[in-house]
Amino acid sequence: MHILVRRVLAVIAAAGMVAVANAGPAQAAEYSSALKVKGVQYDAPGRDSNRCSGGNTKDEYLTIKNYSRTKTVNLKGYVVKDAAGNKFTFPASHKLQPGDYVKLRGGKGTDSDARNVVYRQNCNFIWNNDKDTIYLIKPTGARADVHSYTKRANDPDGNGYINYHG
Repeated sequence: MHILVRRVLAVIAAAGMVAVANAGPAQAAEYSSALKVKGVQYDAPGRDSNRCSGGNTKDEYLTIKNYSRTKTVNLKGYVVKDAAGNKFTFPASHKLQPGDYVKLRGGKGTDSDARNVVYRQNCNFIWNNDKDTIYLIKPTGARADVHSYTKRANDPDGNGYINYHG
């Protein structure tokens, strides 16, 4: 009986190691997405003004890049959100070729594949100037990329821009 108990414990321990080993890659898998946050202008230059006319919300933007060498990705259904739950869902087809990028800007404007820009059609700022978390979520609900920042730790030159993936 003592040998049986040791074998059962060994099987349980081995199963635990397999679960732990599988936990690592599952977390890393969320970063295997072709799309990643390249950088964020979280603090628009100048004095913050969220007026649709004459404000500077258009100067706050998130750059999303397709890092795949071969795969074209359609942004339709992708979600960008912050720690407070403010979110934007890409409503229309916007295809990123391998190596291509798009700037998701605040404010109102005309989306353009040629100019690599999509507007949130909302004049409120989304990113906090002191700290926040950026979530890029696939249409399936899985995380494509996540970054937290604090102005103090991640923006040493204080220009309001943080680069994540070169």
